Amino acid sequence: MTRVLVVDDDARLRRTLSIALRAHSHEVLSAADGRTALQVMGEDGPPDIVILDLGLPDLDGTEVLRRIRATSAVPVIVLSARHESDDKVEALDLGADDYVTKPFGVEELLARVRAAIRRGGDAGRRIGVVSTDGIRLDFAERRASVGGEEVRLTPTEWRLLEALCREPGHLVLQQDLLREVWGPSYGRESNYLRVYANQLRRKLEPDPAAPRHLVTEPGLGYRFVL
Repeated sequence: MTRVLVVDDDARLRRTLSIALRAHSHEVLSAADGRTALQVMGEDGPPDIVILDLGLPDLDGTEVLRRIRATSAVPVIVLSARHESDDKVEALDLGADDYVTKPFGVEELLARVRAAIRRGGDAGRRIGVVSTDGIRLDFAERRASVGGEEVRLTPTEWRLLEALCREPGHLVLQQDLLREVWGPSYGRESNYLRVYANQLRRKLEPDPAAPRHLVTEPGLGYRFVL
């Protein structure tokens, strides 16, 4: 049974999501603020997925996300009433796997939960090891290193690399990347790709400003060059 942690200060929304998730055979943990959420994760261990509101009464949701990412690669779906693209970029840059703007439909959120769980279970299972110029990516074990130093990648970063490294050097279109990494309802969110490509370059490239491996083809997509 999948364990889902719902973090939101709106008691009505927590109750609604809990009912819907349990109806789909998920075990639900809940927290009304950030400190309680972190305490739950510390005491009960990481859940299979976290649904996290950004507008919490104690810690800002971005701080909670930052602390989660310091110790766990659990998939995180962010909920927010903030519509500005900068907020979405910040959440993605901190390691969120998806961003859902309030108000939203419960069925839509459930579909995104299913997609996040499926991606988390499937990621890294079809490629072995890819290495080039001091970069080593072990997809089966989800271990990355640069110059022998281990580098921590998020689940979404692994999924993006997997999609690109399946055929190194080949162009993968933006729409295809979005659908494979985030799910079939995506296709126009090119800002997601920019954020994650920049994150990966900072972690993997010798010179992130002049990438040699993760190459952008403007207006088309990306390719990973060995």
